[in-house]
Amino acid sequence: MRILLVEDELRLAENVTSALREGPGFAVDCANDGEMGLQLAMNLCYDLIILDLMLPLMDGLGVLKTIRARKDQTPVLILTAKDDISSTINLLNAGADDYLSKPFDLGELLARVKALIRRGKGVAHPTLRVGDIELHTLEQKVLRGGKLIVLSPMEYHILEYLMHRPQMVTSKQELLEHLYDYNWEHHSNVIEVHISNLRKKLGGVDDLSGIETLRGRGYRLSIRRIDEK
Repeated sequence: MRILLVEDELRLAENVTSALREGPGFAVDCANDGEMGLQLAMNLCYDLIILDLMLPLMDGLGVLKTIRARKDQTPVLILTAKDDISSTINLLNAGADDYLSKPFDLGELLARVKALIRRGKGVAHPTLRVGDIELHTLEQKVLRGGKLIVLSPMEYHILEYLMHRPQMVTSKQELLEHLYDYNWEHHSNVIEVHISNLRKKLGGVDDLSGIETLRGRGYRLSIRRIDEK
C-alpha cells in the first residue's frame, strides 16, 4: 500500500516515514507543505493520506476540503495539535476519516493507519480470506489450506493488494503505483517476476484459487468452485 504524508516538521516526518516503511512495509511519499501535498494527492495513487493541519502555503483543512470537493474518497488521517471538540467536529464534517492529536504514539498511528486502509477497501477484519488463502495483515502471514506460505515482502504486498480486490482485474501500472513510492528505481518487469514467484509459492496445495494473467489487462485473483476443477 502507498501512503502520502503531508507534514512540515521534518524530524516528525522522518520518524513517521521510517515507522511506516520499516514495520508494515508501506511505500511512502512525503510533502512538506500543503500545495505540494495537494499536487501529489491529485495523482489518486494513494491508499491513505496522513495530513498535518498546520502547514505552510496551504493549511491541512484547505487541502482536505479541496480533496473532497474533487470527489476523491481516499481515507485521510489528520495530525493535529488542536484537541478541542469544535476543531474535531470541523475536521470530521470536512471529510476527515480519523484524527490523532500531537504528540502521539507511533504504535497507535500504525494501528489507525492499518484500520483506515482496511476500511477504505471495505474490509473491517484484519484477516483477509479468498478461497482457501488466508492473509493475516497484522502478522503479515499467509496460509493456504492451513499451510504456511513464506513470501518475500513485495510478494506479500502484491497478494494483499489483490486479495482486497478478488475477481477484479488489476493492471501492472496500478500495482506499481500502489506498491512503490517515487524514490523507487523502476524496472519494467519487476511485477511480472514477483507474480511468477507468487504463483509458484501459492500453487501445490490445490487449484481452487490462483492468480490469472489477462493479456494486455493485468492480473486477477480468481476463485473457482470445486465442481469447476
